[in-house]
Amino acid sequence: MTFKPSYFKADLFKVLSNPVRIQILDTLRVGEQSVGYIAEWLELDASAVSQQLSVLRSRNLVVSRKQGNFVFYAVRDPAIFKVLDAALEVFNNHLVDVRDALEQLE
Repeated sequence: MTFKPSYFKADLFKVLSNPVRIQILDTLRVGEQSVGYIAEWLELDASAVSQQLSVLRSRNLVVSRKQGNFVFYAVRDPAIFKVLDAALEVFNNHLVDVRDALEQLE
């Protein structure tokens, strides 16, 4: 089977279908972070964060490096933030449509 961008996109959206993974990526917008920092910031258990980071790493969305007892993660390609920002824009546009529809009911 030849490589088709639509399959890549579908796989990417599957990976992004988990809200915790999106929150992790958003946490990494400011740069490299440790698992402990991400877990604390998101108020999640470090093992849950590590599990989701493993999925992101397996899809080449994040890279990791070990320093002593700590593992640090960073986004591999900052273009992923364009995807997340576009999704947020679609969400916001949807909210405007819902607000307008509710105002018409008044």
